[in-house]
Amino acid sequence: MKPAPFDYAVAGDLSDVTSQLAQAAGDTKPVAGNQSLGPMMNLRLARPGRLIDITSLAPLRAVEDTPDFVRLGAAITHAEIEDGEVADPTSGWLRAAAAGIAYRAVRNRGTLGGSLCHADPAADWVIVMTGLCATALVAGPEGERRLALEDFITGPFKTALHAGEILTAVEVPRPGAGARWGYWKFAPQVGEFAKASATVLIDEARGRLRCAIGALGRRPLILDSAQSLIDGSLAPAEALRAALPDRASESLALHAAALQRALDLALETETPPG
Repeated sequence: MKPAPFDYAVAGDLSDVTSQLAQAAGDTKPVAGNQSLGPMMNLRLARPGRLIDITSLAPLRAVEDTPDFVRLGAAITHAEIEDGEVADPTSGWLRAAAAGIAYRAVRNRGTLGGSLCHADPAADWVIVMTGLCATALVAGPEGERRLALEDFITGPFKTALHAGEILTAVEVPRPGAGARWGYWKFAPQVGEFAKASATVLIDEARGRLRCAIGALGRRPLILDSAQSLIDGSLAPAEALRAALPDRASESLALHAAALQRALDLALETETPPG
């Protein structure tokens, strides 16, 4: 199939984009890598009347490297992260996650911001950035906002963006000395979305402990029992049953296995400072 007819324009600046989005009442969509919206338009699951190409907007391509975080512009591609063309505050965790996204052709075009705004529950960046305690930077007609990733993603394919707003960047905190990380996903074949995924962050120097579960058909689940999971006093299956009592244990088995693999990876590896 082919998409329904639409208009196409290249954005002049960020204020132009937010102004058009605010006036269009959902009929105008920003587009960068077009790896999610494009297929949906071809299947006519999405029919925007107008696309605004934001790929080359300078604020969305900027990278700021500071002692506390790296701010990655929303139009940075998966491949640029994978290839080390932009700063990685995690000394390789982001590069490894990017390398596992779909196929190289998708990574060449797909963007960090596009993935997060699409908000597929099974997407890599949705669970990875939540697990890393990242912050979304949003711009709109009313100014700028900062949202923790767990607040930015509000549900399956839903975000906290208001009318006229756009995700401009993501701030990834720099882990402290001795921080540990694990990310695991189960996918039937290379390039497919995960059936279950989990991340574990152990960053005692920065006071961050986080265990998060993805691919649940909802926004990522952040477990309150991170310390008990990390010290081994609570099993992943028990933690998930307590957090999701309405789900059958059998449906959570793969997620519990993903969490166990992420825990194992985190406890085996240590990231050098810097």
